[in-house]
Amino acid sequence: MIMDILNTLLYWVHTIASVYWIGGIAFILLILIPKAKQILGKEAGKLIGATSKTFKLHVNISIFILVVTGIALSMINEPVPVQIEQSDNWKILLIIKHILVAIMIFIHIYRNTILSKRIVKENEISKKSSIQKFSLNLVKVVLILGLIVLLLSIIASKL
Repeated sequence: MIMDILNTLLYWVHTIASVYWIGGIAFILLILIPKAKQILGKEAGKLIGATSKTFKLHVNISIFILVVTGIALSMINEPVPVQIEQSDNWKILLIIKHILVAIMIFIHIYRNTILSKRIVKENEISKKSSIQKFSLNLVKVVLILGLIVLLLSIIASKL
């Protein structure tokens, strides 16, 4: 009974952290950036930059929560397979999911350490713009990977 409650709470917190990260990216890409550019024009970068800086902290917290709850859930939820193949499919999905999440985290860290410093240091406008576009494209990759991870999670829960 207590383990069921703990499992449910961990899964709930894990899901909130996932949805917060992926949903936040979707909001920034699909709503904030287009509307900021439409309304603020050339000044949009200030709002987008300030929002992204704040969101980065929230993503870091979400990643921490995902790692901690993910480890706890993995320790609690070793599946009791009806068939060996079913367990193997679950494990394969879990491995793929973890690889994708690791790529997402790597991209997040890369963007917020290496690329952000390159953007700040770059004086040539065309190069700076190119690096910013690359960084934005990486955010789009993280969004797509995140949506795939959510799908894999749902599939794995059905096995």
